[in-house]
Amino acid sequence: MQAVMETYKRLGIAPTGGEGSWLFDEEGNRYLDFIGGIATNSLGHGHPALVGAIQEQAGKLIHCSNLYEIPLQAEAAQMLTDATDFDRVFFCNSGTESVEAAIKLARKHANDAYGPHKHEVLTFSKSFHGRTYGGLSATAQPALQDGFGPMLPGVVHAPFGDLEAAETLVGPQTAAVLVEPIQGEGGINEPPEGFLSGLRELCDEHGALLIFDEVQTGAGRTGHLYAYQGMGVVPDVLTSAKGLGGGFPVGAMMVKEEYAALGPGNHGSTFGGNPLAMAAV
Repeated sequence: MQAVMETYKRLGIAPTGGEGSWLFDEEGNRYLDFIGGIATNSLGHGHPALVGAIQEQAGKLIHCSNLYEIPLQAEAAQMLTDATDFDRVFFCNSGTESVEAAIKLARKHANDAYGPHKHEVLTFSKSFHGRTYGGLSATAQPALQDGFGPMLPGVVHAPFGDLEAAETLVGPQTAAVLVEPIQGEGGINEPPEGFLSGLRELCDEHGALLIFDEVQTGAGRTGHLYAYQGMGVVPDVLTSAKGLGGGFPVGAMMVKEEYAALGPGNHGSTFGGNPLAMAAV
């Protein structure tokens, strides 16, 4: 492993195979996998339906440009919109990419509808939104940002669950409020009653988009396909990844039609939505 940049403290286990909740190494040792690919192996290891779909598609076409029509991409997008309150889907490769897309979309929509003064994004303490610069700037954990400054300007933070604090920070300058409906990496923190609905009202009052980061809570982890569906609050934008591909790198940003501000030249992804990834979805 000496050639690999050590960005993780590894456990000294080297799996070579897996089935269901179990991992195996080359010596035949079995390990009950409580990590699950960090909330990613939504069907466990080696699920025959997932493996079969990937194998079948790999023999046909792994990747082609988004300049072409990709039928599986359209099928996956329709599946997601049919199952949610959203109308458009942008596919990418990871959770942090889905958050970057959501931030760009929110700012583009705000700029087009109101002007460049409306650009701030409000996020919350103990959040985690990714490790690329937009996602890291939105992640209100100083320990993770230390040494990487300056962060993306125009991102402000309030204590998670404190609606009064949020009210002081949301105004005509706010493009979006970005929140995890249940915080994941920050400690499985549920919002207090009325917090998410209060954010919904704030966004409606000030013309800001409400973005739910469901990278952790999506793909059935709360008993619903997405957590918002059991919370009585519908966001304008939703980010998804991790379990969406069952372990295959897939991310998605979903948005209501009236806020789908991104078009050709505004954003894109070389690998996002390629045929092999869409087969996994």
